[in-house]
Amino acid sequence: MSQAAGTDHGRGTARAGSAAPAHPAVPRAPRGGRLRRGVRFAWTIATLVVVQAIVCGVAVSPVIALWAPLLAWAARSPVAGIAAVSFAAIPSYALFAITLMFASAVATRATGWRTRPDAKLRLADLDWPLLDWVRYMVATHIVRLFAGTLFRGTPIWSAYLRLNGARVGRRVYVNSLAVSDHNLLEFGDDVVIGGDVHLSGHTVEGGYVKTGRVCLRNHVTIGLGSVIGIGATIGPDVQIGALSLVPKHVTLDTRGVYVGVPARRLADRSEPREGDPGAADPN
Repeated sequence: MSQAAGTDHGRGTARAGSAAPAHPAVPRAPRGGRLRRGVRFAWTIATLVVVQAIVCGVAVSPVIALWAPLLAWAARSPVAGIAAVSFAAIPSYALFAITLMFASAVATRATGWRTRPDAKLRLADLDWPLLDWVRYMVATHIVRLFAGTLFRGTPIWSAYLRLNGARVGRRVYVNSLAVSDHNLLEFGDDVVIGGDVHLSGHTVEGGYVKTGRVCLRNHVTIGLGSVIGIGATIGPDVQIGALSLVPKHVTLDTRGVYVGVPARRLADRSEPREGDPGAADPN
């Protein structure tokens, strides 16, 4: 009888064990922690809306000042007014875009919204460094949307990148809108970044935002559609072929042509430039 009871008890234990969950329960975050994250998130949204409203208001102010007399003239002389408004449409948008770029860059400097270098930020925590990065990225995206398509690849766009935190040398041309985390970017002189190049100081992996500086030395050319990983350093006189991938935290040697996924050295750019050590005297 006791043996049967023991058998039944063993079966009951087995049944109880089979009802247990296959994985241990994930501990829930304390209610106070969730509340703090909610408050930080709400404050982030509120400040972002307020700052961007001020920036857009500043950007549209010169356009309003320009259009007020034009509309008054159109009321007195419809034909001449319509002609004047038609000719003023494109310059007005260009004026708005330029003012937006510089007002946004000044605002991000004043608020301290930046991408923290060499950081590993957990998305679920919603800490202040992550939220500052979010606000910085949103501000940059608004400028990219309304002004980037008009001014990319021009000195005006390079001036915006510099004012928004990037270290930009002379004669730098950035023809891509997929360039972000400007305060983590350093471009030397005579750098050319082709269209659709993805170059940023962050990557999102496994629930974390990881950041790193990207440095392009003098006379670097990045081909169309290439991707430059975080933490990459590209030496002077290096050319990256189109649709190539430079992995994270990679350093590429001086005077080389690199192509492929990942980018590998294809050839040397051995000809010295005028003014370089060892360059031949033209006289």
